[in-house]
Amino acid sequence: MIRRVAILVLSLAGLHAFAGTFRIATYNVENYLDQPTDSRWQVKSAEAKAKVRESICAMNPDVIALEEMGTTNALLELRASLKADGQDFPFWEHVQSFDDSIHVAVLSKFPIVARHPHTNDFFLLDGQRFQVKRGFAEVAIQAAPNFNFTLIAAHLKSQLTTPEADEAEERLGEAKVLRSIIDQRLAENPDAKIIVLGDFNDVKDSKPIKEIIGHGKTKLTDTRPAERNGDTAPGEPPYFEPRSIAWTYFYGKNDTYERIDYILLSPAMRQNWRASETYIPVIPNWGVGSDHRPIVAAFSDEN
Repeated sequence: MIRRVAILVLSLAGLHAFAGTFRIATYNVENYLDQPTDSRWQVKSAEAKAKVRESICAMNPDVIALEEMGTTNALLELRASLKADGQDFPFWEHVQSFDDSIHVAVLSKFPIVARHPHTNDFFLLDGQRFQVKRGFAEVAIQAAPNFNFTLIAAHLKSQLTTPEADEAEERLGEAKVLRSIIDQRLAENPDAKIIVLGDFNDVKDSKPIKEIIGHGKTKLTDTRPAERNGDTAPGEPPYFEPRSIAWTYFYGKNDTYERIDYILLSPAMRQNWRASETYIPVIPNWGVGSDHRPIVAAFSDEN
């Protein structure tokens, strides 16, 4: 009898560990390399790695998508270092596509119950065939005993010019591929709980971001994390975004700040979103770790 009670208590404790709020983050960790490559020669310094960990620990995410991750070994080094700092991510995904230097990855405290890496997607541009450079990480995650969601992480073409094609058109081509994946999942299940996140390398009013967000019944919600600095005034005019500080990327050459990192939600996932717990952490000397700031959104695990 005592043993049965003990088992029941442990079972209830396990359910309680699942219950409540969970946090999803994304972070471009800027060339988190453990060895030089043909196109990127500088490995991540110990000081930069420590600042990346500090930023992640400040958010305490349950799942985090990472952009500009190096090799699998680099990801596992970060995972082990985070565990030493008290952030244990037993489950992970690493996606390698056309780009041989930087990749998309996912670390999760929750079980990853399905994996659908997208590493061989193409699009046409002026009659020429292009491959999505970093691919997309798509995983199904079990956040609670009866609550699963799909996470799709992306790192779209940068704003750097290339001789092959116009960078904005190339980024739009990748965005269209990403949107086609979202549409396929929503066609299979209109009530699918989907989070689409990552470094999209463009601003909200751009064609690539409009393409990904979509329109109508399948339009995604932009969570727009911002600093928790007391700014609550609405935008002016009213259809503008609020004037809260939401930039995520600093480009030193032009001395500009932009919001190019996103956490977007399918209509069903929006029902679980906790906007008041969605934000950008303010970290002293954040730029030591990356030229991007991380963002985090919170959700309820109730169906």
